[in-house]
Amino acid sequence: DFKDKKLLITAGPTREPLDPVRFITNYSSGKMGYALAEKAVQRGAKVTLISGPTNLTPPLGLSKYIAVDTAQEMFQAVMEHFTYADVIIKSAAVADFSPKDIEQNKIKKQDFNMRIELKKNPDILQELGKRKTKQILVGFAAETTEVLENAQNKLKRKNLDFIVMNNLTEEGAGFAVDSNIVKILHKDGRIEELSKMLKKDLANEILDRIYSYML
Repeated sequence: DFKDKKLLITAGPTREPLDPVRFITNYSSGKMGYALAEKAVQRGAKVTLISGPTNLTPPLGLSKYIAVDTAQEMFQAVMEHFTYADVIIKSAAVADFSPKDIEQNKIKKQDFNMRIELKKNPDILQELGKRKTKQILVGFAAETTEVLENAQNKLKRKNLDFIVMNNLTEEGAGFAVDSNIVKILHKDGRIEELSKMLKKDLANEILDRIYSYML
């Protein structure tokens, strides 16, 4: 059902370097994004997967695989490719901040009074929301407090067609596990609550919703 449709999917974390050996990152494993890419390929899509560092093997049959490290690198890769996409799924957990200055040499433990000044990274999803024309744009929201309110705000603020929300405090949801528990919030106000399922099964559920937007 996705034959000849072009999908751009982002996955995994980003790494924001502090010095040559240390970085700021998060717990994202990339499993959700890779599951989406795999199922989309199986359903006939031409998939470009842009991924931060993971331990996963890219799915077979991708049109293009782009490996990035930092939020800035992911921003540049997404902006370079999004105009060719029919659908953009932003499942990557991109760091909101990065160190303002990167030390050229390893920071020694004697520097115990050091302070790290952070700068804001580009907001990829918000920029896509501003630039999109005909594309279907899907985001993710991983929250721990005021979960529904935060996801609804993100859906509207970033001009998404729908957003996949999960509560990281729920057992079996979130990073590094094979399952997830989500709600899907649509731009028309509908909220779908899905039961706990494997991320590979959830990937098909998400693609089903995207297909309904394409009809």
